[in-house]
Amino acid sequence: MPTAAELDEAARLLEAGQLVAFPTETVYGLGADAENPEAVARIFAAKGRPSNHPIIVHVVDGADIGHWADDVPEAAQRLIDAFWPGPLTLILKRAPHIPADVAGGQDSIGLRCPLHPVAQALLSRFKRGRGGIAAPSANKFGQVSPTTAQHVREEFGDSVYVLEGDGVEVGIESTIVDLSRLDQGIGPVLLRPGAITPAMMADVLGVAPMAPDAAAPRASGTLKAHYAPRTPLFLRRAEELTAALADLPADARVAWVAGAPAADRRCIWIQAPDGPTAYARELYRLLRRLDKEGFVRLYVEPLPQTPEWAGVRDRLNRAAAAFAG
Repeated sequence: MPTAAELDEAARLLEAGQLVAFPTETVYGLGADAENPEAVARIFAAKGRPSNHPIIVHVVDGADIGHWADDVPEAAQRLIDAFWPGPLTLILKRAPHIPADVAGGQDSIGLRCPLHPVAQALLSRFKRGRGGIAAPSANKFGQVSPTTAQHVREEFGDSVYVLEGDGVEVGIESTIVDLSRLDQGIGPVLLRPGAITPAMMADVLGVAPMAPDAAAPRASGTLKAHYAPRTPLFLRRAEELTAALADLPADARVAWVAGAPAADRRCIWIQAPDGPTAYARELYRLLRRLDKEGFVRLYVEPLPQTPEWAGVRDRLNRAAAAFAG
């Protein structure tokens, strides 16, 4: 844990409109005062993030959700009671007095209560627990998310105050579910898969979230290409590797992330994490490490098409989409 003095300094910087990076149980966030448009603009500038791409607002455990949302439907409260603090973001109707900047100009807002003790300690100090911290992942837009303080420093150097914190246990971003259109008979709608699965939400709500529709709100991390390493990444099965490598010189360094080695000797085998929980926790750390090891391509064995793999499969598919075509 950071010291009390470090947490107090982070809260002071946020209240002064500056940026602070802090750990959550999913990934490190790049935080600013969600009700300060100038501070929120600093997030967009630092990340190179499009201004119409909404940012999730993090709130303390027990926060008054009615301050942020114009309507808190019963379904939202049931999910809050079941999964907060935790890796679940709710999209609700934005309260009129909350600046639209943090929502990418939309009339909805994404809210999450993080589980990580450092995030909760910071939120309890910031505005004496009555504020919200807008915090996308603490990396340049579209790139691999950070899961350690060192990852953040590699992205931003000394330009951002960084709180240390172990225990980034989930490793991929939160599940996002849209509840902003229930009064129209639409929803819940799953906008981004994560550790909180549709089956878990169905157990609470009695109905599983629907697939995204064309009119769904924009949400963080849902662009087709996202979470991409610098090294070109492709999803390939073992039997497809020889053909995929045909255009490379014989001495090219190629990584093969899979459960077993490949027959093609040009591939340097990287043992894939075992199971969806471990894979999610290690994914971004692995991609960042491989980016530093001089590979010309990364080949990753496609993940199982079963529900428990949906979150990490989504992140890998979007990472590979950056190099498609």
